[in-house]
Amino acid sequence: MRLVDSHCHFDRADSAHVNAALERARAAGLVHAVIVGQFQGPGDWGVALELAAAHPDFLTPTLGIHPHEAARATEADFEHLERTCARPELHAVGEAGLDYYYEHSPRDVQVQVFRRHCALARRLGKPLVVHVRESTRGQDAHPDCEVILKEEGVSRGVIHCFTGDTDAARRYLDLGFMLSLSGVVTYKKTEALQDAVRFAPLERLMVETDSPYLAPIPYRGKKNEPSYVVETAKKVAELKGVSLQQVAEVTTANAAALFGFTV
Repeated sequence: MRLVDSHCHFDRADSAHVNAALERARAAGLVHAVIVGQFQGPGDWGVALELAAAHPDFLTPTLGIHPHEAARATEADFEHLERTCARPELHAVGEAGLDYYYEHSPRDVQVQVFRRHCALARRLGKPLVVHVRESTRGQDAHPDCEVILKEEGVSRGVIHCFTGDTDAARRYLDLGFMLSLSGVVTYKKTEALQDAVRFAPLERLMVETDSPYLAPIPYRGKKNEPSYVVETAKKVAELKGVSLQQVAEVTTANAAALFGFTV
């Protein structure tokens, strides 16, 4: 079995433990992981690129400005983002998008910053990693996200940590996007998401941890790590009525094709 974690994070506090975490990932059957770099404040973009450079056979980096931090980004930050994403070792733009759950940045600023990422991904010809989280009122972020992707002409990328329903899944798939599933799909009371997984073709799905967040059952409440993506893959196999081996094979091929790495 060969699996890819299509979206994970490590922060500086994790640096001393990265080697051990990656060893556990390999032991669990992982052959690659996409490590997502994020703007964390002026001059601070985390350690994703540094870690990917240290583990080029296993980690592929991306870079973006999360909607939480959208209001803090300056023109200098956008210039740095554009220069860095243009480098060949950067295989995608993002994550970027809309987060109406916390609204750490005003919605209009989130939209503006998201559109800039869309334009950058289109100019560079690289896939876009999209974050979209609805408010407590429901699925309101998904229609806004769909409109922006349509208007910006972006059709290559992934809706990471997809938690929408079947209608949202259909709309993103129609746009050409992949859907990446996190440990949320293993939780109770996620019937609408699970129905969306049954609906979506396996050839358009990937699995992720979004570590260190959203650990799947039976690890929920613990610090997440790439090795736990196996549990998400197991749940997808159950929902799709196929073997874990098939889910691993197809989702790994999907991730490698989208992000342009070899496994």
